[in-house]
Amino acid sequence: MSAIKVHPLVSPWGRFGLYSFFVDAPEPAIVDTGIASSPAEGMAPALKAIGRRIEDVRWILLTHGHIDHVGGAHALWELTGRRARVVIHEADAPMLRSRRAHVDEYLAGRGRYLNDAEGEAKASAATDAVISGEMEPTMLLKGGETLSLGGDVTVSVHSIPGHTPGSVAYVVDGLRSAFVGDAVQVHGAANGFPGFEDPVAYRASLAYLRDEIRPRHLYLGHPYRRADGTPYGVELDEEQAEEALSESLDIEARVGKAAHGCLCAGLRETDSPYSPFAPVAREVGYTADPTLEPSPFFTSMHGYRTHFKQNS
Repeated sequence: MSAIKVHPLVSPWGRFGLYSFFVDAPEPAIVDTGIASSPAEGMAPALKAIGRRIEDVRWILLTHGHIDHVGGAHALWELTGRRARVVIHEADAPMLRSRRAHVDEYLAGRGRYLNDAEGEAKASAATDAVISGEMEPTMLLKGGETLSLGGDVTVSVHSIPGHTPGSVAYVVDGLRSAFVGDAVQVHGAANGFPGFEDPVAYRASLAYLRDEIRPRHLYLGHPYRRADGTPYGVELDEEQAEEALSESLDIEARVGKAAHGCLCAGLRETDSPYSPFAPVAREVGYTADPTLEPSPFFTSMHGYRTHFKQNS
């Protein structure tokens, strides 16, 4: 197949580095879009530096619907002259169509535990600030599709729910280069805890990536961290990918065991910042601030709680 190169495109945002990837194919693609300012301030100059033009991008491939991955989609689409096709899984498409969907997700999940009277207002202000525009995707995915990036370059779409319902992996056929966004959390990024909405789906997706996809190159949405806090980076080779996937499964098993024990014993409100899941934080040794957005501790705990209710 045609030789293609992948170039990481980074833009800053608070404590996080936001990573997108330029796939230098006959019909060039950008995977994930950062926030509203990312296309003009990060992507365009980075592409110019390697002799490419943002106007020539023909595919915008979104791995999931979180604000730091779809926030720049409308702005990037505009910079391509509205010629790029914007692609997202149907389950996460509401996050592209509507700023309010992000606020509703906050209120339904982690917002229930943060005890912040201004939480809804803050979430709404964040969507206004970092989402460049609401838009309808060009293509809705279910998983199983094959996208042509021109010539003989094709990308297969794999549904890998868990982090969000509509998380997907884009795998360059023949190369086993997999772009997974935030679907491989290891020990989390800046917050030091893995975040996923559905723990059962998350675990199944990790196993699928490790055992079925077996990526030679794994591209992550953030520099997720090992147990000792050192980052993997965002471009992993085959050995690192195997390690990150196995470690992600291991930490989910530890967190899941602690969450199950906590839920079986009954939740108790306390003055702990981890309440009502303080026993989980204590058992797994989590000592970071659980209130810092995106609050992966409470996102994951709410996921376990939801699953526990459904099966009890």
